[in-house]
Amino acid sequence: MAVPRRLPIGTEVAATERGAHARVWAPGHAKVTLVIDAPRREIVLGREPGGYHSGFAPGLGAGDRYAFRLGDDRALYADPASRYQPDGPLGPSQVVDPAAFAWTDGAWAGIAPDRHVMYEMHLGTFTPEGTWSAAAAWLDYLADVGITTLEIMPVADFVGRRNWGYDGVNLFAPSRVYGTPDDMRRFVDRAHAVGLAVILDVVYNHFGPAGNQLFAWSPAYRAAQASEWGDSYNYDGDDSAPVREYAIANAGYWIDEFHLDGLRLDATQAIRDRSPEHVIAAIARRARDAGRGRPIFVVGENEPQDSALLEPPCELDALWNDDFHHTARVALTGVVDGYLHDYRGTPQELVSAVKRGFLYQGQLYPWQRKPRGRPVRGVARNRFVAFLENHDQVANLGFGERLVAVSDPATLRALTALLLLTPPLPLLFQGQECGATAPWRFFTDHDGALRDAIRRGRAEFMAQFARMATPACQSALADPNAEATFSACVLDPRRRRLDDRHVALHRDLLRLRRTDPAFTDARPEALDGAVLSEHAFALRYFQDDAMGDRLLLVNLGPSFARPAVPEPLVAPPERAGWRLAWSSEDPRYGGHGTAQPFDRARLAIPARAAIVVVPDRGAALPDEPPPHERDRPGQP
Repeated sequence: MAVPRRLPIGTEVAATERGAHARVWAPGHAKVTLVIDAPRREIVLGREPGGYHSGFAPGLGAGDRYAFRLGDDRALYADPASRYQPDGPLGPSQVVDPAAFAWTDGAWAGIAPDRHVMYEMHLGTFTPEGTWSAAAAWLDYLADVGITTLEIMPVADFVGRRNWGYDGVNLFAPSRVYGTPDDMRRFVDRAHAVGLAVILDVVYNHFGPAGNQLFAWSPAYRAAQASEWGDSYNYDGDDSAPVREYAIANAGYWIDEFHLDGLRLDATQAIRDRSPEHVIAAIARRARDAGRGRPIFVVGENEPQDSALLEPPCELDALWNDDFHHTARVALTGVVDGYLHDYRGTPQELVSAVKRGFLYQGQLYPWQRKPRGRPVRGVARNRFVAFLENHDQVANLGFGERLVAVSDPATLRALTALLLLTPPLPLLFQGQECGATAPWRFFTDHDGALRDAIRRGRAEFMAQFARMATPACQSALADPNAEATFSACVLDPRRRRLDDRHVALHRDLLRLRRTDPAFTDARPEALDGAVLSEHAFALRYFQDDAMGDRLLLVNLGPSFARPAVPEPLVAPPERAGWRLAWSSEDPRYGGHGTAQPFDRARLAIPARAAIVVVPDRGAALPDEPPPHERDRPGQP
């Protein structure tokens, strides 16, 4: 008799009788035994077609621990779909009843796809405690700043006590390092209460290098071709259907049982699949189905910038735009090295990244000696995610310094305005909003040969940057496995003050973004841009009523002053002038003040600044005869 289940495999508390039902996929094993911890007892599961084994365990309930024996092997293995591993990936699994949690978010309607302002968070370093409960205490603060969506770095359980999360090996088990599954639910419930969506970074492109037991259940989990990070999932080879089912079910699981609002798919270029329906399309569909009518946001990372992922059948909601980051990083630091080789940080690059998304849409990318990207014609601007920092880019470009420590403060304020006042969806990396200076470095917690291999691999990766390839820099790189490397990354909560100048900058800009529709208008005709000089550019936001137009002026060089600017984008609406509405040089942000940028004689933009001007009838210039007619005889 078929047993109603939430997931195709795993151990689930029965809805109608006291006990739990277990189902696993082990096609190469004639016998699978469920081993219950206390009181100790064993139940041989029955065999099903297709390599599945299942059975009912009377009395097994929430909080009980269990494992499996495969064949006559005396070793015990965790449940491949374990919902919790209290002692880590190599310990026993624990039964979890997801229906027991008392949710209070029934009125939560989610966030519209074009309204996301994302905040990437690593649970272990966001607070000194490194737990769901400690992070929840800051949700009101993040909502007050103007964040709408938390993007949580991967939480699938991993070996050791510290990890970025991309080494997860128990895809269904939130890591015990951060708390219990109900702690995670409590965090999401509280986030919804203060108006924040929560999406989760998930890794379906490779297995973690330690603690993975899936190959003992079946070697069919492993694809014939590995990824650059290790073994990858078999989505299209022999016996791949249950492997596909495993990943697809996981996507729906996070939305269903944790009320998440979406997923961020890591390194989609490494999810290889030649099936009639790509597994990415199936993952996105299952996630959205699990939302039961709520808007579920599925965003992808794709290093080659393949815009086809935004189209059917995958139809992701958005893609990360590394090109925006790379050109902005060069503008901020002047460093053109490694994978920043083909960017110059010019006004034209920045305007093009805002207007057109990817800078490389099929042309030659010299750093990789091949074409990069695909055309994005017709793709709305708000289907790109823009950022100045994220977990990869901070750690990959030096010793993990934050931009606030390696760039000019005024230029950083100006480009923060560009990030937050343009239609692409902005993403902030934790601490960015408060000027956090704690470094962000790669860290893991592995032993033996793997520990040494990770350290060598990190040094080899950094050697692509000429300045980092020197013996002095190589020896100065932090050991990824050292606890001190992790500890240095933990943020200081005392910096999170609403009166802090960095917080004020982000809070004011996000208020402008939220309250003025011009800045997020994604219609093709609603935004245009022009280069004004070697360092300055303008973005004009067009609205149906010209008095709703906005003009963002950005200057990344010395003070800009021109008596005349032959560029129609800076012309005010008819019978109006421009009035200064916002400036990155406001003293509240650490700036030095801004005079009215438009007057009868000139357009002026402070050095290394961004300003917003709005139409003003009272600022219109008076009608005057042209200069060559002013002194003509007979003129009054």
